[in-house]
Amino acid sequence: MRIREKRHPRWMKVPLPAGRSFQNVRKLVQSNHLHTVCQSAHCPNIGECWGNGTATFMILGDRCTRNCRFCNIQSGAPAPVDPDEPKRVAAAVKTLNLNYAVITSVTRDDLPDGGAAHFAETIREIKKLSPDCRVEVLIPDLQGKIEALNIVFDAAPDVLNHNLETVPSLYRQVRPGADFQRSLTVLKLAKENGLLTKSGLMVGLGEELREVLGAMSQLRRVGCDFLTIGQYLQPSAEHLPIARYVTPAEFANLEKQGEEMGFVRVEAGPLVRSSYHAALGFQLSESAEMSYPSPS
Repeated sequence: MRIREKRHPRWMKVPLPAGRSFQNVRKLVQSNHLHTVCQSAHCPNIGECWGNGTATFMILGDRCTRNCRFCNIQSGAPAPVDPDEPKRVAAAVKTLNLNYAVITSVTRDDLPDGGAAHFAETIREIKKLSPDCRVEVLIPDLQGKIEALNIVFDAAPDVLNHNLETVPSLYRQVRPGADFQRSLTVLKLAKENGLLTKSGLMVGLGEELREVLGAMSQLRRVGCDFLTIGQYLQPSAEHLPIARYVTPAEFANLEKQGEEMGFVRVEAGPLVRSSYHAALGFQLSESAEMSYPSPS
């Protein structure tokens, strides 16, 4: 028998989305027939981010070819790739006058390159219309295909983000279509191609602290620059249950330990998600010496 989920603790509560900027972003997304991970993944920070005039655009449709047990994005047969989408995303970025744009996608294992060329075209279109805008891409693993990864790397995003999501012991349960070492290799190759790299972890799925610290250490060994750590929230009764709520004090400790490991920035907190305060990490990297401990 399923145990009824207890209410979220007080630190998980967020105000309802409202305000003129929020409404403007929503209208812009709808009028340009765009998708955002803010909506598709039911991100708890949508009110704050859209209220600040920012959004994480999700390209390549809204249907994922994988079925991860933590994710609220719908799985199933995806629609054909829309060749005009990169231009529409770039136009939205320009209209919003963004100085930092985050682009992600569903996983498209049905495509030979996993959507790499579409990512690259979106980066180029944004840079064409908004040359001063920094672009962060949060990519799937592209099945570890070197040729596909190089297509994205060659488009020179300012930050290459790929999430580990969880610790190795939970991969089969949480991400049955993914592989921990393959995801590490994506980040390693991006760093070898001269890119700033970023990754994210969820906690509260049943992992132990030593496992989280171990995953963080492995990210540093492949030169990962930025890290986000947030609380897993169960999207529906069909998804994995929450094992526990990690406290704000525990997140603060993870942030401190991550910074001691040498990450340029660690954003850790109950409501933190992959693109939360994304521009701040890049700003730090521009002002820092960028001389980190050598990965060992």
